[in-house]
Amino acid sequence: MNTDVIGALAGSVWNALNEADVLGTKQLKKVAKIKTDKELYAALGWLAREGKINFQDSEDGKELLISLVQGC
Repeated sequence: MNTDVIGALAGSVWNALNEADVLGTKQLKKVAKIKTDKELYAALGWLAREGKINFQDSEDGKELLISLVQGC
């Protein structure tokens, strides 16, 4: 996996979040059509480094919820 691939995956994640507002990691992986956890977390790292996403725990604490930073 190289930076071009990670950048493309980050774009898929951003588009999925832009449509859905908040998604859990399992939902996000499915909606963004990402095959592996490794690819998902690389894309999330890219977007996090750019300050484009927020992370929060679900109410039961069992899932990580991701959303776009407002204004992105």
